[in-house]
Amino acid sequence: MAIPSLPRSRNNIGSTPRNRNSVGCNWERLASGIRVNEKIQEDMHRLETMLKRVVDKDARFLEKLVHTEDLQVLDLACGACDEAETLTQFLASLKAPGSAGSLKLTGMDIRAREIADAAARFRKEANGNNQTSIDYEFLNGDARKLDTHQELPGKFDVIFMRHQNLWNGQRTWEEIYHKALEKLSPDGRLIITSYFDKEHEQALAAIEGQGGETIISARNEVSRKLQTRGKSVDRHVAVLKRKEI
Repeated sequence: MAIPSLPRSRNNIGSTPRNRNSVGCNWERLASGIRVNEKIQEDMHRLETMLKRVVDKDARFLEKLVHTEDLQVLDLACGACDEAETLTQFLASLKAPGSAGSLKLTGMDIRAREIADAAARFRKEANGNNQTSIDYEFLNGDARKLDTHQELPGKFDVIFMRHQNLWNGQRTWEEIYHKALEKLSPDGRLIITSYFDKEHEQALAAIEGQGGETIISARNEVSRKLQTRGKSVDRHVAVLKRKEI
């Protein structure tokens, strides 16, 4: 016996009814996401340029990178860690040509959702310029309490803080700076970026007050301006080390 067919609408034959406004909103969200990704890619290109600019003037650090087989990198308060690939590829490119070894970036942030996003985006990879294996790990944690994370290495060759946030709790960030300096390996470097001129100046002073020493600081003249007056993406980049006693 034939199975009777269901009545079909002329406007939606064999399909689920759609709302035209809903389709339009979806396209707008997609276009907005593409624009955001393009801005992030441009920001990463500018950040890489600034990293080259400052690190190229630090001969002692460059020598360390060439001769360190397995590099350990810590990215504190990293959020979703948009910079992860840019940072690791840049550092791997400074190792001796054809060298093997590994580079591991550990990202940490107190915000669980952002850390989950970062973990979903970045996976183990191989660097094209040499045989360096690049790995990522992302931890939900408080940067003031690094000693409580037994899974962390004892020391790091590079500690990175993108858009350090001194103005959002000076005492908290002074503690973070202090812990970061403690975790640096011999000739290791703390690299920070900042949104604002004055905040960057104050951050350098605060880090020096915790036992750091500024090697070089540079203004990013082509950083992307944001809505708040005087605020732009990676407006300043600085390289610091632990003071020699």
